[in-house]
Amino acid sequence: MQSAVKRAAVMTHGRPERTGPALERLEALADRLGVELALAPEELDKHGRADGDGSLEDADLAVVLGGDGTTLRALTRFLGTGVAVIGVNFGRVGFLSAMEEAELESGLERAFAGDYAVIELATLACEIGDVERSAVNDVVAHSATVGRMVEISWAVDGEELGELACDGVVCCTPAGSTAYNLSAGGPVLVWGLEAMAVTFVAPHSLQARPLVVPRGREVTVRNLTPDVPLAVTLDGRVFEELRAGGELRLRLHERRARLATLPERTFFRRFRDTFAP
Repeated sequence: MQSAVKRAAVMTHGRPERTGPALERLEALADRLGVELALAPEELDKHGRADGDGSLEDADLAVVLGGDGTTLRALTRFLGTGVAVIGVNFGRVGFLSAMEEAELESGLERAFAGDYAVIELATLACEIGDVERSAVNDVVAHSATVGRMVEISWAVDGEELGELACDGVVCCTPAGSTAYNLSAGGPVLVWGLEAMAVTFVAPHSLQARPLVVPRGREVTVRNLTPDVPLAVTLDGRVFEELRAGGELRLRLHERRARLATLPERTFFRRFRDTFAP
């Protein structure tokens, strides 16, 4: 059991027509339970609400009405604040969500009473030049030109592991291992593992295999293609382009994302419900 929630931040799906009625349900629940809701300015504008009072970072819990993309956005926003994020699924998969739309009132009433668990999720630090960014799910470096392969080299802690022609490479956390990494043939990493997976996208080789790298090791990816840049995205957001000779450095970050969930919604239950035939 956690402490009871007195103040909750709210983030919603990009389409207000999808989550507007759910926000009204959440507001009615919060009013009944005496929980104060805090919405960011963009959320107030999106849903036509009056001005809010106070910041989101002093909330006891952050509630997401949306899918995995919205939950990722919230986890990134609250990195380093100590605020845990709990999701109500309004997306397609909802692997990161603690409950489905129909469970909004019953699930959040439990959460507001402190009946939830917090999972500490590893994140990635991604460096290009002197710029560093964080990713909760994955960092993907792929050909910026559709239909063109790229030639890359890669290394772990400075030890070269070869050169490879491919469409790109996915470096992911355990939380991100069930996303693009899985569809590219990479391994599923159970939440709580202190490791990242490195998986190649459409490698032009019979020998290329994913690699799981533990905390404390740095992965380096270099673009060797003279005329095709590598587009680098973090959790689906464009970060930078790597021209020929450009270098991307990745390691597990010291900061962890805090995902809240109902106690029975374990990783293995999610895995079974989502991927079992």
